[in-house]
Amino acid sequence: MDPLTLIIVLAVAIAVLAGAGLALLRGRGGKAPQAPSAPRPGTDYAPGVGDDATPPRDAPKRSVQDVDVLDREPELGDELEALPPIEHPDEPRGRLHRLRARLARSNTALGHGLLALLSRDTIDEQTWDEVEETLLAADLGVGPTTELVARLRTHVKVDGVADPAGLRAALRTELVALVDPTMDRELAVGGGLGRPAVVLVVGVNGTGKTTTVGKLARVLVAQDKDVVLGAADTFRAAAADQLETWGARVGVPTIRSDRDGADPAAVAFDAVNAGIEAEADVVLIDTAGRLQNKAGLMDELGKVKRVIEKRSPVDEVLLVLDATTGQNGMRQAKVFSEVVNITGIVLTKLDGTAKGGIVVAVQRELGVPVKLVGLGEGPDDLAPFDAEEFVDALLA
Repeated sequence: MDPLTLIIVLAVAIAVLAGAGLALLRGRGGKAPQAPSAPRPGTDYAPGVGDDATPPRDAPKRSVQDVDVLDREPELGDELEALPPIEHPDEPRGRLHRLRARLARSNTALGHGLLALLSRDTIDEQTWDEVEETLLAADLGVGPTTELVARLRTHVKVDGVADPAGLRAALRTELVALVDPTMDRELAVGGGLGRPAVVLVVGVNGTGKTTTVGKLARVLVAQDKDVVLGAADTFRAAAADQLETWGARVGVPTIRSDRDGADPAAVAFDAVNAGIEAEADVVLIDTAGRLQNKAGLMDELGKVKRVIEKRSPVDEVLLVLDATTGQNGMRQAKVFSEVVNITGIVLTKLDGTAKGGIVVAVQRELGVPVKLVGLGEGPDDLAPFDAEEFVDALLA
């Protein structure tokens, strides 16, 4: 091969090899090397805080065993572990007995006061007048007070009961009769065929209504009920947040509006719908507190109940009363019963009053039972009411 031919062959081979190398580089996502551009005047090319530095090739490599757990990305399991644990409320049965000492300390006027009067050496007319005053001061009401005094007089004068033990037994018997253990105090939470039970909770401002709904959810969860909460108090900005917090603590969902001032009837309707779709056992509806003398607000409460009943019957309407308000609570109860047909009473703050007679008075006035009592600020301080336990606490 002559020299000219050899030079041509070598040149072609070099060109083919260079083209193949460039094609291979581009096929791997690379780019042909370019000449570095001149630095711009005034530009800081030093690495900043947080910039990644390229590790040298001879940097030591860490094995899987050397990598600390904190180096890995957080996983879904980590987020779940960070959530607060679901609480398991106390069994409702026995709560009133467990809190008996607290109730006894607060209701000395009705129990201990009467026992002190009836244990005097001589029970004369002045003593009976003092007994009557004590009962009236305890918010027992005029009718029940007259009945109780007449029966106690009979025990003393006719039956000849004079010793402290006999008088205490007679007082217990008559108080239990007044509180009436024959009343049905079971919550109507059985529901119906293919639908949850619907419980509407109503009351005036300041009675602890939203807190009572949250505590009632705990009572029902402790009874293995699936519960849905409805935040139909749309006037108080924090009410829905407060209720949602109560529900989250026991794993109960809360249906609420995205905006303040929404139609409470619509929220209540949505909550009942959600309960039906989720096949829940109970839907608890919290309503806005309202003054009993505001006709517009009371009419709106009636509307909430009517709208709910387009989707499902209302099984229970609970009126929350502050036990410390005494006879004023009685006037509230009358108006609410006329608007929404009250089926049960929840007495809150019973541990903060010596006026335990309100239990008897409100039952006599409305003809409906006290079903639950609030005995403190703890999350499980809402107890199913029991007539005999209540009287025993008064006389403890």
